[in-house]
Amino acid sequence: MTTTLDLVPGLVTTREAIAAAYGCGTYQGIEPADDAGKVFVYSDPAAGAEYGYTFDGRAEDDEYGPLYTYTGAGTKGDQQPTGRNTALLTHVAKGRELHLFVAQGKRPKRGGKKQRYIGQMVLDTIKPYDVRRAPGKDGVMRNVLVFRFRPAEGTTPAWTETDRVHAATKDSVEIIDPADVVAKPAVVPAKDTTKIKKNQQHNTAETIANITARQRKVLFREAELVTAFLTHLKDQGHQTHSFQFTVEGEPGSLTPDVYDATDHVLFEAKGQTTRANVRMAVGQLLDYRRRVPKREILRIAVLLPSAPTPDVQALLDELGIGLVYQTDTGFAGWPLS
Repeated sequence: MTTTLDLVPGLVTTREAIAAAYGCGTYQGIEPADDAGKVFVYSDPAAGAEYGYTFDGRAEDDEYGPLYTYTGAGTKGDQQPTGRNTALLTHVAKGRELHLFVAQGKRPKRGGKKQRYIGQMVLDTIKPYDVRRAPGKDGVMRNVLVFRFRPAEGTTPAWTETDRVHAATKDSVEIIDPADVVAKPAVVPAKDTTKIKKNQQHNTAETIANITARQRKVLFREAELVTAFLTHLKDQGHQTHSFQFTVEGEPGSLTPDVYDATDHVLFEAKGQTTRANVRMAVGQLLDYRRRVPKREILRIAVLLPSAPTPDVQALLDELGIGLVYQTDTGFAGWPLS
């Protein structure tokens, strides 16, 4: 490291300047700087668009706050949570800051693009990534890892409307493994075992623990519920998968939880048995149903960790939507009548 470079959100710089200041590489989308205790991420939505997918960018806020999605490393074949992708998955455990840049234009008289600094991020440790279907550099469809970044506590990202995830250019339906829908939590070390450099501005481990306590509990429960139900269906000899629906003119994609191909039933799971969660599941199912092949004979059902109130059960019955919930001995309501 031969120069200094202050990482101020909105800064426009080059990969070479970052490498000179922090000792990382200049060519990959994910560049760890081990000695500096940092990981630099270079997002270029235009590069993904060349291959036919548009996952990079400022996604819609969810109930837990702002979100930026980023397609992982690997241009051919299924992406794996290994190699350079590991630098993202372990940045909290290793006490490394995560810094996000977005490609901006081109440098005059030289190749390569300038880099605009968005700010310091933390990987969502409860659901660090989604698995999506997209073509590789060779044109073959494969699984890609779409990482989920949150702004680090106390920071203000310098993103703009131009950084929004690009809208899809056409409708599409892809088959995916339902196990890929289940949240795969990353490991966060205990507070007293986290090594953070003294000059770091934010303790990312504490940030994650603080902002995701409720999310952790609910998504863990939902993940366990879906996993148990998939095992139940498999034990009964049923074939399962899920879908990835891409909608023309909209960013991102829609992904139901479980599709029972044997009985032609679509399930949406929730980690809490509340009216609000059931109403959300109902809305999702009605939206998904419009896109499923042979929708005229498709059945839809809500999957819950326990029985809802009698009035909520009556609501589902009036709507013609099935209900399956977990019990001590299995799943009540399955098979659907």
